[in-house]
Amino acid sequence: MNYLLRRLVRAVLVLLGVSFATFMVAHSTGDPVTLLVPGNATAEARAQLTTHLGLDQPLATQYGLFLWRALHGDLGQSFLYSQSVVSLVANRLANTLLLAGTSFLIAIVLSLVLGVLAALYRNSWIDLLVTGFTMIGLAVPAFWLGLMLILIFAVQLHLLPVSGSESSLSIILPAITLSMQSTARLCRLVRSGMIEVLNADYVRTARAKGLLEGRVIWIHAFRNALLPVVTMAGLELGDLISSAVVIEAIFAWPGIGRLAITAVSSRDFPLLQGTVLVAAFCFVMINLFVDWLYTRIDPRVSFK
Repeated sequence: MNYLLRRLVRAVLVLLGVSFATFMVAHSTGDPVTLLVPGNATAEARAQLTTHLGLDQPLATQYGLFLWRALHGDLGQSFLYSQSVVSLVANRLANTLLLAGTSFLIAIVLSLVLGVLAALYRNSWIDLLVTGFTMIGLAVPAFWLGLMLILIFAVQLHLLPVSGSESSLSIILPAITLSMQSTARLCRLVRSGMIEVLNADYVRTARAKGLLEGRVIWIHAFRNALLPVVTMAGLELGDLISSAVVIEAIFAWPGIGRLAITAVSSRDFPLLQGTVLVAAFCFVMINLFVDWLYTRIDPRVSFK
């Protein structure tokens, strides 16, 4: 409980830092009133809109009001949509979580299978193929890969939708694109962890006792190599949620990333602050869950 309370205090401080940084950066980009009013609007109309949006108040007052409302579950009203930021983000968050969750599932399955195979058949052609795949996955930019997948599977072969979320098949291309770099990073970690564990004394002892090779690999070796993978996997899941911005823009996926891009281009301060704060909250909660998961995987881990 003490550990959990300490982590919760740190999480609150992180969220405060994220909200403050987002607030200051957003307000340094310019006056949103110039984008919301027509070009021929009078100075009086501009002043009225500024007052209506609360932008005439000092920055400290505006930030204090934002925090007070956020504590009560109110992230303000969107300048562009004239709707509650909470409702806008809630409508899009499910799509982002679906995309990130699907990408995470692809990354976990592929990285575990390929990483274990590469470690078991070290320096073989299987290891070379897996290593080449991870190098390509780390080197290829996500936006380029997404465009190439659209060109091949949507434009030329007509197998999958180009963009949007109207069909259940629409998630395949963005999920593959988003998962590529996470798969490569996790695969390298699984491979190195398994190689280290397979050379450990207790693994040689288990083999010397005559245990089945499958039991040695999956019970004794794999579980002990899993702890650093869980750490990285938690960070990767949080990163998938936050880095979905580019992928959602490329594939016109209706998530909070695309909503954040709209907020940036229109200087919609409340909407931008809300999307970033929600993404940061998801990241923090995932890390708390990963810390708890340590004790389920390795009983030696203690948080006292």
